[in-house]
This record gives sequence, structure tokens and C-alpha cells, in this order.
Amino acid sequence: MKTTTKKISDTRVEVTVTLDQAELMSARKKAVDRLAQNLKVQGFRNGKAPASYVEKQLSPNAIAETTIDIAVRTTMPAAFESAKQEPVAILGANVTKYVPDESAEYVVTAEILPDVKIGDFKKLKAKREVVEPTDQDIEDVLNQIANAYIEKTVTKNPAQNGDEVIIDFVGKRENGEAFEGGTAKDYHLELGSGAFIPGFEEAIVGHSAGDKFDINVTFPKEYPEKSLAGKPAIFEVLLKQVNEQKRPALDDELAKRSSDFQTIDELKNDIKTNLSKQNLHRANEVYRDALVSELVKNSRVAAPEILVDDQLHFIRNDMVRNAASHGLTFEQYLDLAGQTAEEWEKQARELAEARAKTALVLQLLAKEQKITASDEEVNAKITELKDLYKRSKEALKNLKDPKVFQDIKNRLVIDKTVDFLVSSNKGPEDAIMNQPVDKK
Repeated sequence: MKTTTKKISDTRVEVTVTLDQAELMSARKKAVDRLAQNLKVQGFRNGKAPASYVEKQLSPNAIAETTIDIAVRTTMPAAFESAKQEPVAILGANVTKYVPDESAEYVVTAEILPDVKIGDFKKLKAKREVVEPTDQDIEDVLNQIANAYIEKTVTKNPAQNGDEVIIDFVGKRENGEAFEGGTAKDYHLELGSGAFIPGFEEAIVGHSAGDKFDINVTFPKEYPEKSLAGKPAIFEVLLKQVNEQKRPALDDELAKRSSDFQTIDELKNDIKTNLSKQNLHRANEVYRDALVSELVKNSRVAAPEILVDDQLHFIRNDMVRNAASHGLTFEQYLDLAGQTAEEWEKQARELAEARAKTALVLQLLAKEQKITASDEEVNAKITELKDLYKRSKEALKNLKDPKVFQDIKNRLVIDKTVDFLVSSNKGPEDAIMNQPVDKK
């Protein structure tokens, strides 16, 4: 066997393979054996007739076609090894020359792992920035707690800001045509919340239960639904009920009702502690991502198209599931986001390429630094996940899948590799998710 390699790009090659007579004759024997299995020869059981006798019963064309097929398939791994190439995916093989029982040549095209050169991973400039919760942040949480204890009272008084109204409405374009998503019944709306487009909630103020009225509005120019953006519309509204809302004061009584604390100050301190933990966790995630992004930027790496396509497939599936959870199709989701399929594809492919490059850099760094995850670590993680998903039979079943075991193992290796980046750049200890990697 002889091989020559033509580099098409950093991630794609063509390998020309020349086979000699010995290799073809070996493949020919296998071809005859394969064809003989389905050949009925009088006086012999299937597969028991002598090879020399079987060959006479077979079509020369069938032998030749099966021989070259077997020859290509069986020699391809050795051909790549000889060419010192590591294929990620075989894109196609084409026989260019073939003289039965004498010689053959074929060209195979493949996506390969690129030659990745990792940048200096010890001099990354990313820094962690932790934001402390403000008094306003704490008050916002207190207001959310207070909202859970709002007392509602039906009133005949005209609606005012802060009241909850229950309404039916139909939204129509200028031509009187009702538009999709503009109709609802028994809709609960807090006036002054800003949940609707400008002018809608303000127009309800002053009306009483039982009133029917029209509201003229203009959709904002940046409204996601392009057919409505900047356009006037009329909402036919029936105000069915007005509820006065009495929020509890942010005092000790609220603390006692909503928690195990006796004073509002104790509750505030607890909220501040929890917000600080959340902010720290978020800051660590941002910091770790920044370290990885900087390393990838400083490295020389190209992403094979097959890996980019795989990532794009995952991204699209996530988007489809997210849209379905809101009762939307993928196309409807794009319409609401004001995106065309081509615009989404372009952005998603850029993200997919970045993810593929990141995976390659981290995998190589893990390999170089001999960072691994033991089966014991994986099983410990699975035990943790079992406790987390103990109410989901489907999730528990998935955790028994060998593929899931390998996925978790790969994820642990990546996490530990990012931990290695944190420690190599003298990052904060609490930004390390696992135990520091001991290179020794």
C-alpha cells in the first residue's frame, strides 16, 4: 500500500491510496466467501461448496465489484495510519483506477482533527468581578415576598394604578382584522406594571367593572412582531372586575409571616447573604468562561465542519425545545424574536464554531496535563444527580445509560481542566469547582 496526502484545509484532507496485487487478492478471497454464502450450488449445502467451484458459478463483475468494496473498507484505517492522519469523519471515497486482480487506486476525503497550538495558559488576564448586592436589590426581593401576601378586595370603584383588573380584549389592526396573539379572556393585569405596550394600562385607569371601551395604541417600532411594529391598533376591552390590592408593609410582621425570622432586619440580612452567594456563583461562572475564551483566542485552532454541524444541531434542538415549552414552533419563535431563519443560522453557526474550538482546546490541554476523571468521581456525580432528579423516572433511567456515564465523565474532565486554568493563573480558590489537579 502506498499513500499520498493532499491538504485541502486545516481540517480536511484527501488521501490517495494505491493497492498492490497481494492486497487485492486478499480482498478477492473475502469477496468470494461473501458471495458464496447466498449461492445455491447443487449437491452442496450453502457455504460448503469448494471455492474453486463457487467462483465458476459467480459473475466476474460481481466478484470485481465486491472485491474493490472490501479492499477499500478494510485498507482505509491502515491508509490513514500510514498517512499519519486522524479522521473525525469520512466524507467519501472514490475509486479512480482499478485493474481486477492486479492493482487499484482510490481517493478518500476526510475531516481531520486540526493541528491545535495552545496559547500560554499561565498568563491569562481575565479577572473575577463580584458585585455586592445593593439596598435596592434587597428591597426588590422584599417586595417580591410582600407580593405573595397581597390581599385582594373586589371593588366597584374606578380602577387606578396598583389595582388588579380582570379583562377580556380583542386586538385589531386598522382594517378591523384581529391579529394573532391579541385576544384573551379573563386576563389578570396589574395596572402600572408595564406588562402591556405603552398607553394600554393607562387607558384602563378610571374605568369601572362592566365598562366596555376601545383603546387606541401604537406598537413600538422595536416590537418583535414585525407586522405590528410601529403600526396603530385598536383593542376592544371589557373590564369585568377590579380588585384593590393591599400590600403588607415591609416590617417585622412580614418577616414573621414569610420566614422563621422575627424582625425585618434579620430577614434583610438573610436576603443579603443569599444574594451575595448568588452573585459570587455568577461571577465565578463569568470568570471561568472568560479564562477559557481568552485561552481559545490566544490559541491556534480550526474547527472541523463536522464538529461545527454537531454543535449547531444541539443548539437548534435546544431552541426547538425552548420554543415548544412556550407553546410555539421554531418558526413562530423566530418571528417573535424578529429574526429570519438565515439570520438565526448565521448567529448559531458562529456560536457552534466557538463551542467546537473551545472543546478542542480544552481536550488537548487536558490530554497534555494528564487531567482525568476516575469512575469513582463519575459515580459520585451520578449519585448526586440521582438525588436531584429522584422524582423523575425518565431522568433516573437515563442515568443508567453508558453514554450518559461517558458524557458525565467528559464534563468532569472539562470542569477540572478549567479548574487547572484558575489555579494556573492564581485565581480565587472558591472559583475552583473540584479539587485542584495534582500534576505530580
